[in-house]
Amino acid sequence: MKRKVLFLCTGNSCRSQMAEGLLRHLAGDHFEVVSAGTHPVGLNADAVEVMKEIDINISGHRSKRVDEFLGQQFDYAITVCDRAKETCPIFPSAAALLHWSFEDPAAVQGDETTRLAEFRRVPDQIRERLLEFISGGLSATPAS
Repeated sequence: MKRKVLFLCTGNSCRSQMAEGLLRHLAGDHFEVVSAGTHPVGLNADAVEVMKEIDINISGHRSKRVDEFLGQQFDYAITVCDRAKETCPIFPSAAALLHWSFEDPAAVQGDETTRLAEFRRVPDQIRERLLEFISGGLSATPAS
C-alpha cells in the first residue's frame, strides 16, 4: 500500500511542484503524492523548464488550493516554505507533519541565467532531502 504525501507551499508554483514531481519520479511506486498551496498562483514556467532538464515533466501539473485536500488522510504533510508553515491549516489526519525550508527560486531577481541557476539549485536540495526521506520513509512507520 502506498503512503500518501502532501507537499505544501504558498503559491504551489515551484517548490511543492518540484517536490511532487521528484518524489513521484524517485519512488512513485511507494508513494502517492500531491501538492497544494495556501494561495496558489499557477505553475511557474522556470520550474517546468528546469525539471524538464532532469527528465521530469511537471507541465501537466496545476496549482491547487490546500482546501481541496482538507479532510483527506495523509501519511505525511510536508511544508516546503516558511510562510506555508505559518499559514497552513492543521492536518489532523496526517500521521506526520514535517517542515522542510527551501528558498523561493521565484524570488530571485536578475537575468534569465541568474534565475535559472537558482531554479536548478532548489531541486537538487529537494532531491537530497527526498532521498533521506525515502530511505527512512520506506522502512519506518510515520510518526508525528
